[in-house]
Amino acid sequence: MAIVGIIVVIGGVLGGFLMAGGTLGVLFQPSEFIVIGCAAIGGLLISVPIVTLKKLIADIIGIIKGEAGPSKDTYVQTLLLLNELFQMARKDGIIALESHVNDPHQSKIFEKYPKIVHDHGALAYICDTIKLFLAGSVPPHEIEMLMDAEIDSHHEEAGITATIITKIADALPGLGIVAAVLGIIITMGHIDGDPAEVGGHVAAALVGTFLGVLMAYGFFSPMAANLEARNRNNARLLHVIKAGISAFAKGMAPSVSIEFARRSIFHADRPSFEETEKMLKDAKNKG
Repeated sequence: MAIVGIIVVIGGVLGGFLMAGGTLGVLFQPSEFIVIGCAAIGGLLISVPIVTLKKLIADIIGIIKGEAGPSKDTYVQTLLLLNELFQMARKDGIIALESHVNDPHQSKIFEKYPKIVHDHGALAYICDTIKLFLAGSVPPHEIEMLMDAEIDSHHEEAGITATIITKIADALPGLGIVAAVLGIIITMGHIDGDPAEVGGHVAAALVGTFLGVLMAYGFFSPMAANLEARNRNNARLLHVIKAGISAFAKGMAPSVSIEFARRSIFHADRPSFEETEKMLKDAKNKG
C-alpha cells in the first residue's frame, strides 16, 4: 500500500499540474533537488548516530515492503504457544519449561509457531519472563512491573525513527525555501534579461518551495505515521503476552490466562471466544 500511495501522490500532483496546462519540463530542476536533498541528508547525518541511521534505513525499507506488524495469525500462534507452555507448566511443573526457554530454536514446542520464533522481540520477551519463573524468587506483581518496563523501553526505542522522520518532514519546507531563495538570488543576477529568461529563473526558484512542501506532507509525514502505527501494533503483541503470563503467574488456570491474553488483542485481529475455545480444544486433542 505504501507503493500505491506514492504512485497516487505523484500521479495526482503531476496529473493536476498537467490538467492546468503545465509542462513537466518546468518541474525538472536538478539544482533544486540537489540543494534540498543534500541539505536534508546532511542534517540527518549531523543529528543521528550511525546505529540509529541504520535502523532508520531498515524501517523505511520495511514501509516499502509493506510490513505492518503482527497479523491475526501471529496472535493466534501466540495464544496457542502460551497455552501449550502453561499446560506443560501446570502438568509437569515450571522446571519442565527450562530447556524450551533456554534454547527456543531447538524446542519442539516453539518450532510449531514460526511467527513467534522469527519475531525476536516477542520470543525474547516470552523466554526471559519465564526464566524469572524458573528463578522462583520474583513475586507475580514484580514480574508484571518488569514486563511493563520492557514494553515501555521497547516502545520508546521503536519510536525514535518515527520522531526523526517527523523532524525531517518539519525541516523540508524550510529547506525548500532555502532553495527558492537561492533561485531568487540567481534571478536577481539576470534581472536585466528578457521577461522569458527572468520568468524561467523565478519558476525554477518556486520549484524548490514546491518540492520541499510536497516531500514533507506527501511522503515523510505519512511515513512517520506509518511507523507509529506499526510500533503500536508491535507493542500490542507484547501487551498480549504480558496479559497471559501475568494471569498465569497469579495462579489462574491456563484457559483463563489465555482469555486474559485474548481480550488484550485489538478487535480487528482478535479471534472470538468460540474460535479460541475451538483452537484450544483442537490443540489438546492433537497433544
